[in-house]
Amino acid sequence: MSWFKRKDENIQTNEKKEMPEGVWVKVPTTGETIHRRELEENLFVDPLSGYHFQIGSKEYFDIIFDSGKYKEIGGDIISTDPLEFTDRKKYTDRLEDSKKKTGLTDAARVGIGKMNGLDLVVGCMDFSFIGGSMGSVVGERLGIAIDYARSKKIPLIIISQTGGARMMESVLSLMQMAKTSAKLAQLDQEGIPYISYLTNPTTGGVTASYAMLGDFNVAEPGALIAFAGPRVVRQTIGRDLPEGFQTAEYLLEHGFLDFIVPRTEMKEKLSQLLKLILHKK
Repeated sequence: MSWFKRKDENIQTNEKKEMPEGVWVKVPTTGETIHRRELEENLFVDPLSGYHFQIGSKEYFDIIFDSGKYKEIGGDIISTDPLEFTDRKKYTDRLEDSKKKTGLTDAARVGIGKMNGLDLVVGCMDFSFIGGSMGSVVGERLGIAIDYARSKKIPLIIISQTGGARMMESVLSLMQMAKTSAKLAQLDQEGIPYISYLTNPTTGGVTASYAMLGDFNVAEPGALIAFAGPRVVRQTIGRDLPEGFQTAEYLLEHGFLDFIVPRTEMKEKLSQLLKLILHKK
């Protein structure tokens, strides 16, 4: 039995090949494709262009914590709907939809473990949960992370990834800026190191509070970091923005960041930085 037949100029097989969905991933900046397995092995960073794909707390925890082992705290704190907010849908429905879609309970998680042998607390945001928006639960969970670091006298890392404050909670969301900033001031008084790691995107009230209050503010390459987005700024000032405006590279050049650290070097570089700080202390 022949497995091939000629039709016009092409050779066709008798069996149709099935391509599993999502096996090849397109790189937005270059248009090239990369095999998902290769991308995962390189921590979701394109090895050719260096483009950093967006990942969540699970992936960051796996990168940072030794053997991917950590204890989660604050996960039992759940959002409510104190304002009974409704826009295109009820806030309660939006919360439930996000929980089902992402498997998360809110836009931030807190893990405790070791990074290259160093005891560490990590608070990490997830953009997939309502745009990584900062609501009461995000503020409370990060507050717990700060309090734990302070009580145990161990370093803190907060990984930001957010569209800003959660409008469905109005002023209750904005209050989290003051709460987290006040707690970080207490942490600083105790002399406990805090590294802020900013990823794409980090905007709004998070940028205006804990994301820029680190002893060291570190970002991933190409990350959008801003208070208001480029479109809003352009409309407000009525002029074109400088090239690369609000990228990590632009902010580093103008003194708003201390370092840019690729995700593939994140664990080693942050470990080295913390060891230098702790040794000095």
